[in-house]
Amino acid sequence: MSEVPRLEFDGIVVRPYEPSDEEGWVRCRVLSFLKTPYFDNVEREKERYVRPAIELVAVSDGHVVGLLDVECEDVPGEVCSPHPACSGPAGMIWHLAVHPDWQGRGIGSALLRRAVREARSRGLERLEAWTRDDSTVQRWYERQGFELMDAYWHVYITERAEVRRIAHGDLPDIRPVAVFAHYMGNDPAVLGRFERVHRCHRYDLVLRNALS
Repeated sequence: MSEVPRLEFDGIVVRPYEPSDEEGWVRCRVLSFLKTPYFDNVEREKERYVRPAIELVAVSDGHVVGLLDVECEDVPGEVCSPHPACSGPAGMIWHLAVHPDWQGRGIGSALLRRAVREARSRGLERLEAWTRDDSTVQRWYERQGFELMDAYWHVYITERAEVRRIAHGDLPDIRPVAVFAHYMGNDPAVLGRFERVHRCHRYDLVLRNALS
């Protein structure tokens, strides 16, 4: 397995994640998501992967200011969605974040370039990422060469009557108070019944077309 080279620019170092980075990784991820549609998607520790993974951080003066995790397939289709032009293994971007005080300095692009180089060396054909309805993030992916492939809806159901009607179970002492659901249709009447709804978009980057 190749070693991901370090990249340095403007006092920022992009390098492989180390266990001692975990607290900074968690802090960076929480703060970067705070003003996005993922504001309540909080992790208390860094995700561990059973499959091989590309795990990168951007560090400035000892502080984690950016991060990127890619889980790599051994067998096509075991992590990522099918692609009409790529039948080989792919990588799923599970985490990509830049600290809000450090955004706009090219950190996300630098992390992605390192990940692309490493993904190619591992024989991956493409990268897949999912993001909610944040136009700034969507434009960033498109500038990096990602193509919009698919979308569906994330629906948060908190109205008591709707939860009671939708939730089913055989535990009489359990009273659901909220439901998080995936909606695969596009009926405005269905979506309009719920206060918090997000469009979740799939973006793919075919690595043979990507800049490195």
